[in-house]
Amino acid sequence: MAASHLLDDREDDGPNGSCQVMVMMEERTHPQATPCGNQVDDKPKSTKRLQGFRKALRKNQDYSRISKPSSSQLPSEWWKTGIAFIWAGFNLVLTTVMITVVNERVPDKSVSPPLPDKFFDYIPRVEWAFSVTEVNGMILVALWFVQWLFLKHRAIVGRRFFFLQGMLYLYRIVTMYITTLPVPSMHMDCAPKLYNDSHGKIKRVLQLVSGGGLSITGSHLLCGDFLYSGHTVMLTLTFLFIQEYSPRSCKWRCYHGFCGLLSATGVVCILVAHEHYSVDVVVAYFITSRLFYWYHTMANNQALRDSPHNYLNRTWWNWVFNFLEKNVKTPVPCTFSWPLSLPYVCFKNPCKSYSMVQSARDE
Repeated sequence: MAASHLLDDREDDGPNGSCQVMVMMEERTHPQATPCGNQVDDKPKSTKRLQGFRKALRKNQDYSRISKPSSSQLPSEWWKTGIAFIWAGFNLVLTTVMITVVNERVPDKSVSPPLPDKFFDYIPRVEWAFSVTEVNGMILVALWFVQWLFLKHRAIVGRRFFFLQGMLYLYRIVTMYITTLPVPSMHMDCAPKLYNDSHGKIKRVLQLVSGGGLSITGSHLLCGDFLYSGHTVMLTLTFLFIQEYSPRSCKWRCYHGFCGLLSATGVVCILVAHEHYSVDVVVAYFITSRLFYWYHTMANNQALRDSPHNYLNRTWWNWVFNFLEKNVKTPVPCTFSWPLSLPYVCFKNPCKSYSMVQSARDE
């Protein structure tokens, strides 16, 4: 016996609103045949009803959607990157101004000969070595710029780089001004002193800025910017960022090794060329690497920022760090993306759909 029809007829039976339900049952004496023939469908009816119920649920179920948070954990905030860029550019220009000022205070070689240096005692000067340093520095800057362009979170990484660069040049301005060292080698010929010629000093500042402060461009003829080495700063900083924001796979390790070799060779060639005292290079490396590691230690550890026992946040520039990293809630992953949508569009074939229609029409 099976229920084939279920009729729900409701009739009002008076003021109390009662209703009657009529259920009509129909007996089947023969089993139902399948469409394939006279085979008997022995599958229980309850199983069929259960399957139909499941299908109805899948068709009509309401999905609960999890909405994403309105603010991403890694916001771009390009306006902050612009502020960091202005900060770095301001300190770079201020450095050239300070070099021009300090050049007036450098003592003459005949009065104050070079200070003794252990490295210079054992390694003779090589004239072309400093050109190797500057070429290596330009290669590293170019490699880092290209790598930065293809980073997905280039805005966050960019403002970190510009902030640290500006900080390092600010510290360099202070050390250059408070202590003026004599030239490290007798081969160095400093530009003549201008004394009260303000117009000439402005021209020197513009010359330094336009030539990037490089000797191979003929823009760096001033003395006094010894403690600490700006070339060592850029060689070290670019390598640290290249290594930090690139994968750790075996293929990329070769790239890291190449960049590390460029950086180390450039630093050694500074000393081989006798362009800086050894202490200039050591202090530059120490300040650059420590500042980089301090910043990224706090940036990559959210719990450390709010810890009352964190002594790293007692630096004087911690308020700037909080401003730049306030909305960055997680370490920046090393992911790459196209800087523009143009390359993706170029790979698409606009004539592909037309060719398919034309070939079908020809057939």
